[in-house]
Amino acid sequence: MIPPQIAVLTGDLVASTRHSADQVDAAMQALRHAAGQIAAWHSPPGNTRFTRFRGDGWQLALTAPGLALRAAVVLQATLGAMGLESRISIGIGPAESLGTTDLADAAGKAFELSGQGLDKMADASRIAIAGPSVTDADAMIADLLGERMGRWTAAQAEAAALQLASPDRTLTLAEVGKALGISPQAVNDRVRGAGCGTIASVLRRWEALKRRDSRDPAP
Repeated sequence: MIPPQIAVLTGDLVASTRHSADQVDAAMQALRHAAGQIAAWHSPPGNTRFTRFRGDGWQLALTAPGLALRAAVVLQATLGAMGLESRISIGIGPAESLGTTDLADAAGKAFELSGQGLDKMADASRIAIAGPSVTDADAMIADLLGERMGRWTAAQAEAAALQLASPDRTLTLAEVGKALGISPQAVNDRVRGAGCGTIASVLRRWEALKRRDSRDPAP
């Protein structure tokens, strides 16, 4: 059963023609892997139905719309660790179908909003969000997150992808360091440079607001 509101993330790699076919394929595999991790955020765990389009395009769906900004951040960080970027358009709204086997034949307002948003995005933009329930504040948060991530180094993005990859808790410096094979102090330098503390706080508060809104919808 499809929830009344879902989030659809549609993206395309930035300057993909500058990268080899192998690099683009590796980026898509990395996004697919991250999408699998994002699916586990749902309760119960779901399927984002990650789908690749037109070589450098991709799309996934979240049945918990409140996870959309964190998903965009983690996906962007995943690519950033590889020296790549994507524009990401989030559409929040109803869906008629999540497709037969993937999102290639999915349908609904959330998909329309996400695709239209990507078409309207400026080349320099990295995250956009739209939908009947999306406020100006939501759009401003997305703009600021996109601008901040655009200044990450590959090392900062790699650490951020790990530290921010759970809506339940922020991984410790020791946990991230163990995964990367570096010291907690080195991790601290990376996550502080990436602004992970502030980003984690913003995401937690935004997710809490969306959970509250879903329990107490406006009349």
